[in-house]
Amino acid sequence: MKTDSQTSSELLQTRIRRNRDGEKVGVYAVCSAHPSVIEAAVRQAVDDGPVLHVESTSSQVNQFGGYTGKTPAQFAEYVHSAAQSGGLPPERVLLGGDHLGPYPWRHETSDVAMRKARELVRACVLAGYKKIHLDASMACADDGKIALSDSVIAHRAAVLCRAAEDAFVELPSGSSPLLYVIGTEVPIPGGETVAGSPPAVTPAENVQHTLEVSRAAFEKEGVAAAWERVIGMVVQPGVEFGENVIFCYDRQKARALSSALPERPALVYEAHSTDYQPADALKLLVEDHFAILKVGPWLTFAFREAVFALGAIERELLADRKRERISQVPEALEAAMVRNPAYWGSYYHGSEEEIRRARMYSYSDRCRYYWGDATVQQELAQLRANLELYPPPPMLLVQYMPLEHEAIQSGRVAARMEDMIQEHIRAVLRIYASACGI
Repeated sequence: MKTDSQTSSELLQTRIRRNRDGEKVGVYAVCSAHPSVIEAAVRQAVDDGPVLHVESTSSQVNQFGGYTGKTPAQFAEYVHSAAQSGGLPPERVLLGGDHLGPYPWRHETSDVAMRKARELVRACVLAGYKKIHLDASMACADDGKIALSDSVIAHRAAVLCRAAEDAFVELPSGSSPLLYVIGTEVPIPGGETVAGSPPAVTPAENVQHTLEVSRAAFEKEGVAAAWERVIGMVVQPGVEFGENVIFCYDRQKARALSSALPERPALVYEAHSTDYQPADALKLLVEDHFAILKVGPWLTFAFREAVFALGAIERELLADRKRERISQVPEALEAAMVRNPAYWGSYYHGSEEEIRRARMYSYSDRCRYYWGDATVQQELAQLRANLELYPPPPMLLVQYMPLEHEAIQSGRVAARMEDMIQEHIRAVLRIYASACGI
């Protein structure tokens, strides 16, 4: 796809302008640090562009390593290295920070948490992040149990913007200006337990109020110039998913919100938790100016689907080969999750059997936090070695991986484990690309 030598930031801004002008175009952001997901996203961007948009949350990647063990600089290097290996030019890579704010340190006082949040924002900017979601909506240890006022949230967001703008000055001359996203009417970073009724759509009047309070805070903090670079606002369009439920987009309920965007700044809405939405719903979201679609768990969910399907094929192939050790990926994953329930314990409820199924198959995909476990990695390596020694025959691929079988038959994909996993993830990415008019 022709890009006319635009930077990734310019490519994003161009698509936002086109969306505001009534075109049915948008962008999707890959919110994952999983190697197979990143590689699949690179391959998809190489094929259809226009930009590889990857984001990390404040819990996932921060100056202390986050749960991925990566600092912003390390994460940026990792993504750019994957892009380079896949043949994607660096100017087509856009790094974003999602929910950047005090969330990881909310159990400390606001002074301490905000100092660390400023350090995180600074580290992201210096690492080359160009799209910054300012999110200071969470209460800290000394804020009490009452929800923060809009003015406090806006003030803290502006303080974080000040940290970003100060860090930007240290970048080489000619660097693309920073772009900002404000608002946070969505679940906390990493998701939360969802059940029962669909989430309430953000009232249209909240949009103007948030803009007015935020603009005033930017001006007071001395970052009025950054206000014109606010390209998105996070709102709740009524879409969400939980352990075993998906709430789909209802255009009628979001009609007033869709019409509430201001002329200046010419921003669009950023829609979080769009995973598992039907293709038609994603297209309607983009048409209704929810032009930045965030996707994460659906991609690692697809990774898990592919790995488990390949494991089923492996068991068929090696059932009569007593000397060969069959891999135990699901068992290793389950054991890792039971050993350390930190990432799923407060999310899954019910009987022991219901919780066991949720650990493996839930839409929440909390097992995504455990693929890096050493034992799980050993079992994945065993699966890979077995499938290299005993390649899957077409009849088993038809049974367990029909999409990949079709791609292999057409010559688009090689019958190798990683290529088949990539194809399964890319099937999801293609839905988003199509919804965004790419």
